[in-house]
Amino acid sequence: MQAKAIRIHKHGPASAMKLESVELGKPKAGEALVRHTAIGLNFIDVYQRSGLYQLPMPAGVGTEAAGVVEAVGRGVSHVKPGDRVAYAGGPVGAYCEARVMPAARLVKVPSGVSDQQAAAMMLKGMTVEYLLCRTYPVKKGETVLFHAAAGGVGLIAGQWLKAIGAVAIGTAGGGAKCRLAKAHGYAHVIDYRKQNFVAQVKRLTKGAGVPVVYDSVGKDTWDGSLDCLAPRGMLVSFGNASGAVSAFAPGVLAAKGSLYLTRPSLITYTQNRADLELSARRLFRMVTSGKVKLEINQTYALKDAAKAHRDLEGRKTTGSTVLIP
Repeated sequence: MQAKAIRIHKHGPASAMKLESVELGKPKAGEALVRHTAIGLNFIDVYQRSGLYQLPMPAGVGTEAAGVVEAVGRGVSHVKPGDRVAYAGGPVGAYCEARVMPAARLVKVPSGVSDQQAAAMMLKGMTVEYLLCRTYPVKKGETVLFHAAAGGVGLIAGQWLKAIGAVAIGTAGGGAKCRLAKAHGYAHVIDYRKQNFVAQVKRLTKGAGVPVVYDSVGKDTWDGSLDCLAPRGMLVSFGNASGAVSAFAPGVLAAKGSLYLTRPSLITYTQNRADLELSARRLFRMVTSGKVKLEINQTYALKDAAKAHRDLEGRKTTGSTVLIP
């Protein structure tokens, strides 16, 4: 059985991705064959393609999708043929029509959640879950700073933070993105193109700073994020949209107020089945309750993955984006 898949034979720009035919074997013990109906687009896909995250060549791209189980291997009982399922966080290679993958990474999609919603929210939504519920458990009434508030993760985070009673400060670039973030739960949105976000955070917190900064931007916001923190605050660095952060002296954390720094990943936070199910269950509950609404603002055909990457890197997208096989 063959399926179309996006492959790269060397790291590089968006044009390095090619649509090819790949051979699919039958699922072995612990595996499932999934035919995709929608595939999520995320910045981690750009890191995989560009070489910021090195992959053995040739390689697939993408870590998130939804679809229907077509066959299962020996020992698989939690999903069966015909089940609607979704996954996020690996293994790499989601940009394809169908694939055989570890069944342990699959979760069933509940009624009331569409395939496109599932594909668009698993990686971003479970990222928000672990960031807000487990990396730094945000409490009702706390004020937090979340960069890239108009992005896919940011729009989910704003709604989630509002639902738990936190005061969310977001940053975004330009009036349209700031308005979008404000409409998705942020109490305050700082236009970093026009305003100094450190000064604005200090103003909004009356000089106290915030207990946690969630930063997926990386190099461009690194120093400012540290300066926004209250003493013993935590910088949660979970992405590098503007480039990787340079090496720094740990003493900086002491000098700026005995700060904490963590660099978490969804893979670690959903490594075992219990954590994966917990994260997915919390996410599905938020979505089906209506407290978090998914914004799928762009769709592309799978064959147009290169254009989707260029638009994502060019900051032309908002909310979530899906590829359709």
